[in-house]
This record gives sequence, structure tokens and C-alpha cells, in this order.
Amino acid sequence: MKSAASWIAVSAAVVLTACGGANARISAAPVASSAGPAGDYPMVLGDPFVVDGVTYTPVDVMNYDSVGYASVAGDEGVSGAHRTLPLPSYVEVTSLESGRTILVRLTQRGPMQGKDLVSLSAAAWAQLGAGADSRVAVRVRRVNPPEVERALLRGGMQAPARMDTPAGLLAVLKRKLPGPVAPLTAAMPAAAIDAPVAPIPKATPTAKPVTKPATTATAATPKPPAPAPAATAPPKPEPATAAPAAKGLYVQIGAYSTRQRAEAAASATGGTVASVGKLFRVRSGPHNDRGQADRALAKVRAAGYADAKVVSAP
Repeated sequence: MKSAASWIAVSAAVVLTACGGANARISAAPVASSAGPAGDYPMVLGDPFVVDGVTYTPVDVMNYDSVGYASVAGDEGVSGAHRTLPLPSYVEVTSLESGRTILVRLTQRGPMQGKDLVSLSAAAWAQLGAGADSRVAVRVRRVNPPEVERALLRGGMQAPARMDTPAGLLAVLKRKLPGPVAPLTAAMPAAAIDAPVAPIPKATPTAKPVTKPATTATAATPKPPAPAPAATAPPKPEPATAAPAAKGLYVQIGAYSTRQRAEAAASATGGTVASVGKLFRVRSGPHNDRGQADRALAKVRAAGYADAKVVSAP
């Protein structure tokens, strides 16, 4: 009789939970198996859904790394909600204001309104040090923590805090936030050193070889064969015109402050790493035409690099 009563109580709790779906979350992770390592499997993706007219398709991206805004919700434990990552997943959430980084277990779909990247439970919000703020700029990076830390989060406890993010990296991440568009365009010239502006001044010095044959022509006035070298002089500027023909289309995956992160992105997308100033740029290509470049861009974005774009370079 006791086991039957317990079964009825559990069934009633499940029904009450389903009826309370007015909250702006959709749970997609199994709750009954939250104890032990088995509580993290199987991971669930689920079907596409729409929030404020935007369709979100859950996808399993191992190297997910994005910036945006976080809000607080009333969940239990150090947990969070995300729109597309598998459930459950583990992510490191970094406050772009303080640099503090915590480990969070994603257990639900959400947020189901607005444009926030992630919503956090009250305990996660407090560990992040967000205080009374209603929204905070964050970086969300998927990780694979050890079982001892997974067990802590499954039990509703905090995992040890991570090392704080340096101020220099925070400044770079803030420029990638979706709100201010201007800093994104301002950051592009750092990676746009390869623009075709550099070869243009080289085309102007080609006028100087034209003047040199004039001097040779004056020096060769006593001899009729002298104009022949003047005829061979004009082909010299042609290598300058051949330089634009060497340009191609590339997919720029991103620019990173550390070579380790750049090499990880290059390995995931088949790109190459190049040092540009204090940053490490990752690109794939060159591609023969725009169609080929667009197809490569689609594959890179599907791998989780939503900020990738097609650029032209020498």
C-alpha cells in the first residue's frame, strides 16, 4: 500500500508540474533520473520552436561559445535555460562586468521571451555576483566538467568558482555583444588590414617607370635603336595589375586574443590561423566564387560560429 501511495503521489506531482506551464520555460530534460551520472544522459535536443517570431532549432554544438545577456528566473539549484543547446548541458557563464566565471547546468529551454541568451536560477545569479541587476552581459561557453563537479550541480550545490577573466579579454568580448553595432564595425578594421587599399598606392608608382623610358629616349636620340627599350618598359607595370587577380574570397571565422582559442576554432572549421597585431585571425579559403564561399560560410555557422562572414583578401 505504501508503494502504491508513493506512486500516486509522484504521478500527482508530475501532473501538477505539467499544469504549471504558464512560466516562460519549456523543460526538455528528464527530471526523474537526476541522481548519479545517469542523470546527464540521454541528452535531449527537441523540436524547433518560435520565440517572438524567431525560430530556434536545438543543435548539439560541442564548441559553443557566445556572448549576450542573462536574466534571472526562479529555478532551483545552480541551473539555467538555453534555447538551442542539448539538455542537460554544462556551460561556463562569465559576467562581462566583473569577470567572474561559474559552472551552470542547463536543464530547460528558454528564455521564452525577449532576446536574452540565457536565464539563470537564483542560486546561479547569486554565485555570478549579479546582485540586483535585472540583466547582465555574459559569455556562455559549453564545457565538459569532471564528474565530481557534475555531481555537485546535480545535487543543487555550487561547483568551485573558475579563474576570473582578464580585463583585456572582457573588453574584446564586450565589443561582440549584440546590442551596440558600432563597436563591431569598429573592430573590423583591425582584421581588415588585408583590404585591397594597400595595393592601390603601389599602382601609382608605376607611373615612374613611364618617365624613365622618356629619359632613356632622350639619351638614345643619337641612335635609332634606342626606342626599342622604351617599348619593353611598359610591360613592367603589368605585375602591379596582376596583383588584384590573386585576390580571393575567404570565410572569416573570427579573431581571438589567444592562439590556443584560434587554433581550436581553426581545427573545428578547417581554417588557418594568422597573427594580426595582438589578435589571431582564423579564416578558411580562398574560394573560387561567391557561391562556393557562401556554402563554406553556411557550414562554419552551422558549427556554431554565428559571427563568421565572407571577406575578400589579396
